[in-house]
Amino acid sequence: MELFDLTIHELHDRLKKKEVSAVEATRAMLARIEATDGRVNAFITVTPEEALAAAAEADQRIARGEMDILTGIPVALKDIFLTRGVRTTCASKILANFIPPYDATSWLRLKERGAVLVGKLNQDEFAMGSSSESSAFGPTRNPWNLECIPGGSSGGSAAAIAARQATATLGTDTGGSIRQPAAHCGCVGLKPTYGRVSRYGVIAYASSLDQVGPVTRDVRDAAIMLGAVAGHDPLDSTSVDRPVPDYTKSLTNDVKGLKIGLPSEYFIEGLDPDVQQAMDRAIETYRGLGAEFVDISLPHTDYAVACYYLIATAEASSNLARYDGVRFGHRVSDPTGLMDMYCRSRAEGFGSEVKRRIMLGTYALSSGYYDAYYLKAQKVRTLIMGDFLKAFETVDVILTPVTPTPAFRIGEKVGDPLQMYLSDIFTIPTNLAGTCGISVPAGLSRDGRPIGLQLVGRPFGEEEIIRAAHAFEQATTWHQQKAPL
Repeated sequence: MELFDLTIHELHDRLKKKEVSAVEATRAMLARIEATDGRVNAFITVTPEEALAAAAEADQRIARGEMDILTGIPVALKDIFLTRGVRTTCASKILANFIPPYDATSWLRLKERGAVLVGKLNQDEFAMGSSSESSAFGPTRNPWNLECIPGGSSGGSAAAIAARQATATLGTDTGGSIRQPAAHCGCVGLKPTYGRVSRYGVIAYASSLDQVGPVTRDVRDAAIMLGAVAGHDPLDSTSVDRPVPDYTKSLTNDVKGLKIGLPSEYFIEGLDPDVQQAMDRAIETYRGLGAEFVDISLPHTDYAVACYYLIATAEASSNLARYDGVRFGHRVSDPTGLMDMYCRSRAEGFGSEVKRRIMLGTYALSSGYYDAYYLKAQKVRTLIMGDFLKAFETVDVILTPVTPTPAFRIGEKVGDPLQMYLSDIFTIPTNLAGTCGISVPAGLSRDGRPIGLQLVGRPFGEEEIIRAAHAFEQATTWHQQKAPL
């Protein structure tokens, strides 16, 4: 097995036994990126010099006996995380040359444990999209089928794992942006409970929905990565001050008696037959492991997409007002006045999807419409949250598809924003409720495109979904399948 094929825990064991050095592992990963990324376009920025210097430092740590499970592990970050001295673009022209002066807390926590950054990953511009086609740096392609999208907005984070260009990655999930690409690329993607991981130093899209999480090869790696980045951060006012458990202790393979909810609203007509078949197989697998199933209802699910696209766009309108050509980012070179500079800098810097969402959000927040749209959406959000809390009175986790279909072709939905938005119909409610969810590989379509299974947990119920996901993973072989790249 090649070094770039290894999981975190497999590479850690080799590093610990001194069978390989961190520099060798990093060189292998950089060579893999160079060999494959011309086809995939998962990376916006590759950092070979910084990576090899960090790997050499990791080898010194190992020699001194100061090894952590992440020491010497090559990782990559969605290009929404601030990285001191390394370009951070958010896949937008408006930040094409932005060099941050400080690190995001989540990256800093990985760096302090000795992780090696090999680069920054492509995404939908400002995380606004479901396909990674809205990037100013060109679309990312799915390593399983280069004609298909990898999902979004953390498409680069999932594609890099599927293409074996990083051992682990971080993404962000606002409406499914970790779980959906993980499902489309045959990886594990975990969206933690809102407040579990610091958002400090993460470029904001919708502040009440954004959450940081890992994309990995298997569930054990997801548990390791979550344990590394989770925890209170005084620099983030939404970060929750509560102890971080050892998530790897949840990897028991025991789900006997676990009550799994099946919401009727998620198993709908129009679900792709291959997805439905994968869900049926997953249910039988869990039954064989001793889990119990309970039919449940999440009655306000039908309102989730509309609710999300009011709240998220309103918050985006507010957050993106800072990109005005004055303090940082793109500025036109020959403005005729202040208003001309504002308007043309933003017109040139933002792509069409970002402009669409800014306009939608500005409208929803405008005088006379705030109560009818934004305030109403917040009330509906409370009802959706209540649906989940009521369901968790009788079940431990909820099982659903991640997406209605496997990955679609590049360009297929670009001209129809509504169809694109409906790609996240099964993931958005989890963000609105602020709770946690994980996507694990659960099958392949008839033409070989990955299908994901979603497990949703109660707030701060990451241990339960990790336990359930790991048991399913160990009972199947889907996570061992590799993209034919």
